[in-house]
Amino acid sequence: MLMLGRGLDARDNQTRQIRETVSNVEKHFGELCQIFAAYVRKTARLRDKADLLVNEIHAYAATETPNLKLGLKNFADEFSKLQDYRQAEVERLEAKVVEPLKCYGTIIKLKREDLKATLTAKNREAKQLSQLERTRQRNPSDRHIILH
Repeated sequence: MLMLGRGLDARDNQTRQIRETVSNVEKHFGELCQIFAAYVRKTARLRDKADLLVNEIHAYAATETPNLKLGLKNFADEFSKLQDYRQAEVERLEAKVVEPLKCYGTIIKLKREDLKATLTAKNREAKQLSQLERTRQRNPSDRHIILH
């Protein structure tokens, strides 16, 4: 029974470590996902504000002299190109960071279910081993009852 106890203790430690790891990942990856999503939203809002600024510069340029008009239009066009890069950043972050992090929510849920099933099986096995041990102690000479 001493060897059996050590095996159960090792399994209990391993189960505890797995449970802690799952909880740790769930906590931190959830937080990372929320923060990255907020960052992407803020970057997209900044891009939108810059687009408004570009439109206003174009509107102002339309009312000015030809030289100033050309300078403002060129500035607005270059500023607009920067917003194209910002849009690409938003799309990349969404596709390469936020979406994969969201997937971990499902993965964590499945791992929790697996862990629960494993714990249920482990508890059932421990109960059966305990019953077997009690049967052995009550009837040490009757191997027929123990084997069936």
